Amino acid sequence: MKSFDVTGMSCAACSAHVQKAVEGVEGVVSCSVNLLTNSMTVEGNFDGELENKIVSAVEKAGYGAKPASSGAARFGLENEAENGERKRGKKILDGETKKLIKRFFISVGILLPLMYVSMGHMMWHWPIFSFIENNFSHEKVMIILGVYEALLSLVVLIINRKFFISGTRAVINRSPNMDTLVALGAGVSYVYSFFNLIKYIGSSNSGMPDFYFESAAMIVTLITVGKTLESFSKGKTTDALKALMKLAPQTATVLQDGKEKTIDVSEVKTGDTVIVKTGESIPVDGIITEGSASINESNLTGESIPLDKDKGKNVYASTLCVTGRIVVKVEKVGEETSFGKIIQLVTDASSSKAPIAKIADKVSAIFVPAVLLIALVTFVIWFFIGVSGSGGTESISARLSNAIALAVCVLVISCPCSLGLATPVSIMVGNGVAAKKGILFKTAASLEALEKIEVCVMDKTGTVTNGKPVVTDVIAAGTDGNAASDFLSYAYSLEKNSSHPLAAAVTKYFEEDAGLCGASLLEARDFEEIIGLGVKAVIGGKLVKGGNLDFIPDAPKDLIEEKSREGKTPLLFSVDEKYAGMICVSDTEKETSRRAVKELNKMGIETVLLTGDNKTVADAIAERVGIKKVYAGVKPDEKEKIVAELSRDKKVAMVGDGVNDAPSLKRSFVGIAIGAGTDVALDAADIVLMKNDLLDVVRGIKISKNTLRNIHQNLFWAFFYNVICIPVAAGALGSLGIFLKPMYGALAMSLSSFCVVMNALRLNFMKIDRGDSVMKKTIQIKGMMCQHCQKHVTDALCAIEGVKADVDFKAGTAVVEYSGDISDDVFKKAVVDAGYEFVSIG
Repeated sequence: MKSFDVTGMSCAACSAHVQKAVEGVEGVVSCSVNLLTNSMTVEGNFDGELENKIVSAVEKAGYGAKPASSGAARFGLENEAENGERKRGKKILDGETKKLIKRFFISVGILLPLMYVSMGHMMWHWPIFSFIENNFSHEKVMIILGVYEALLSLVVLIINRKFFISGTRAVINRSPNMDTLVALGAGVSYVYSFFNLIKYIGSSNSGMPDFYFESAAMIVTLITVGKTLESFSKGKTTDALKALMKLAPQTATVLQDGKEKTIDVSEVKTGDTVIVKTGESIPVDGIITEGSASINESNLTGESIPLDKDKGKNVYASTLCVTGRIVVKVEKVGEETSFGKIIQLVTDASSSKAPIAKIADKVSAIFVPAVLLIALVTFVIWFFIGVSGSGGTESISARLSNAIALAVCVLVISCPCSLGLATPVSIMVGNGVAAKKGILFKTAASLEALEKIEVCVMDKTGTVTNGKPVVTDVIAAGTDGNAASDFLSYAYSLEKNSSHPLAAAVTKYFEEDAGLCGASLLEARDFEEIIGLGVKAVIGGKLVKGGNLDFIPDAPKDLIEEKSREGKTPLLFSVDEKYAGMICVSDTEKETSRRAVKELNKMGIETVLLTGDNKTVADAIAERVGIKKVYAGVKPDEKEKIVAELSRDKKVAMVGDGVNDAPSLKRSFVGIAIGAGTDVALDAADIVLMKNDLLDVVRGIKISKNTLRNIHQNLFWAFFYNVICIPVAAGALGSLGIFLKPMYGALAMSLSSFCVVMNALRLNFMKIDRGDSVMKKTIQIKGMMCQHCQKHVTDALCAIEGVKADVDFKAGTAVVEYSGDISDDVFKKAVVDAGYEFVSIG
């Protein structure tokens, strides 16, 4: 698939014609043209000639095309001067908007004196130059004023000649567009008025001449007003994407010949050496060759806690060096970086077309010819019957004048632009809002599809759970404090020598937490790992074993079964062949998983857990987070079959890591890769969630629903406007004496597209997070002695629905954040049940 920038399009009819022209090129499989971004994506067998053929086809259709620029250029962020202005907080308008504003003010400056004469003097008898009124007859005055109006309106038409050039070119290429309607409406008004002026000069008629010069000038001016408002508001739709793009630094400090030199980031090449200091954004993807730093990667992963990185670790563009100084060898630059790929993904999605847009595309393809036909029929009918309903009672001149006015009104009131913009502006804004939340839709089709899902299938490891085993329980066999301390030291010293993943979790626990509970690292001799059973070693002159029930047969079976039912893996220990205690390890669920599942169930979406883990563990995790249906013990190649089975009669979304679950992601109606901020597993998934937060699935669905609702509103307005206004302009209410003037038709048309764009901008204010206010309270607790106690209290408080807890055992406090109505007694019970003393809350 390749993208192209297209120039010269002004309405939906233009984009429809470009699409038809390109789809007719041999080798093109499909084509999607986006009026909002003036871009086009083409799928086909691209050889050396197809690209040139596509460009040639577009040019023959009367438009311009070239291979697409970068995402930054597409949204106007490559101009260094403008970037500087933006950094200083100044608002920058794009070039097209500036031109439109200039045209508008010049046109208005000329239109005002024109309107003063044509309406102020002619209709309301406002005074004009006394020299003219006192020295010339009425007929001469009318001629002078007619010439005056003709000249001023001609200047306005010349200033807005783009409508005539584009409209004429479109007719020549047999693809009439909105500019054709505007040019025809204004042109007919001017030519008819000019003909009447010549006729009036050569006649002895002393009545009021029939001029529409001001209508011709007013039409193009009002359309320019609409185009200006439309252009300005369209620029607003890309604000979210521009904000995302501006996270990338513009300069980089490179090491050249032993000296530091600041250059534009576009000049950095693979293999260069870049220096990054405290407070600077990293401009490239690379590997640290020297130094260490604390890196904030929230732009990519959503994780706000900085990571400590040193030599040999990878760093990524747009992330922030909070403290430290590092030397980085450049591996990827520009669009090849992880951040660059994300930008490209977002811009491509914004430029793609949603399936719902096909309705507007079909109408747009015949819209302008249909309007031309309606205008012609309107002219013929009113010319023969006259506005009074009886052609015989009106002069031919009056009937001609009225028929032209109504036909012109039909031409200028019709608005193909609103049809063309109804879908893409909503997609652009919705996609931008999602990007700010770390939700990346690959295409507009995926944005549309997400709100239709009926089943959400979730992988367990890394999706519902954290994907990393952690120690959840430490249970010594005896109650004696010294015996418990010895058990901790023996377990720590034994597992320190093992390479098993669960042993690594135990070692990490002791190194970070339990050391404060009295555990110490002892020398282990004769260490041996026995496959299928466990490990053993001689520690402090005693034989210490660690493993399963077959290895430690005197361990309490009831307690083992209880912990297994909770989804935990018990690691058993003995000292000199006597059971000493157990340490339970589990892959714990994420803090937000329970709330995410609850929200999905509330939406009526069936939740399913799909995992290769054993049924006991899977059922325990599912029960804790609220998932009703579980497929456990599933092999990787079987996951796709289960998704296919579920997809037979329902629309299924699959949420996984985007790598191991690739076949399932491809098979599902919507594939969602979670936590793929750095490698962006784009091939398998339709949607990428940059953060490891299952709630982003819920947020994505809400964004999809709101965006689709907004598109429906826009399409309704676009169709409703044209269906109602065109008949009114054609004189459908003539029997009631209601006839629209062309200038009012032009005003309505100019505001139509503006209303569509402004409606889309409302998406920026949609509320996609839970509406409940967040409460914060501090609990005073006694009895916490170490980090193990701290973790125990944290788990107890976080087990309460909707609660996040920050516990500090040294201060004896727990700061809880929660939504909804939770009484203090609930918090008190959680603390007391955990074995600690509840002091106060406030």
